[in-house]
Amino acid sequence: MSRTISMSVVKRLPRYYRYLDVLLEHGAARISSKELSRLMDITASQIRQDLNNFGCFGQQGYGYNVEMLRNEIGRILGLNRIYKLVIIGAGHLGQALANNSRFTKRGFEFTGLFDIDPQLVGMEVSGLKVMHMDGLKPFLAEHETDIAVFTVPGENAQDVLDTIASSGVKGIWNFSNLDLKSSGDIKVQSVHLTDSLMTLSYMLNEK
Repeated sequence: MSRTISMSVVKRLPRYYRYLDVLLEHGAARISSKELSRLMDITASQIRQDLNNFGCFGQQGYGYNVEMLRNEIGRILGLNRIYKLVIIGAGHLGQALANNSRFTKRGFEFTGLFDIDPQLVGMEVSGLKVMHMDGLKPFLAEHETDIAVFTVPGENAQDVLDTIASSGVKGIWNFSNLDLKSSGDIKVQSVHLTDSLMTLSYMLNEK
């Protein structure tokens, strides 16, 4: 598409997709922006504005076809393909991600799990054997990998990113507590789990 879409709009798309997916599971065939507004607590005009950035999906007097809109948003989000992922850091968080079947449902397939801890190397997690970090670069050279998931301590994260910078990995899903600097064409999306908890803390203590 020729024009730049605001990231605030892009960040709402997964939420639209999630709600439409639930509606589809419950047999809903169509929904109006007003009905979707009530479910999602977003104004109907905001919904229409967001979706109009990508085309015309609704019909006046009819609303949106739930399955078609879900599929179109999935296409916009790139969910019409399979992504190959490796997890770097096989601790509790890395194992929890590997065991989460919802990622596979969305087209995100874990193909490798790496760590330096000798107590973790060799163990099996959701059908994947944890490999030593020494084998990461050879693995990436042999297996096309779209995304590397960082569940390593922050002090190690930038070094790992620099190590795989020329490996062909296209994106980093970063769970370390460090805001990583993008390397070359690699896109970085950081997730700071404590940020939302601290935001909730603020809300609980707001005067």
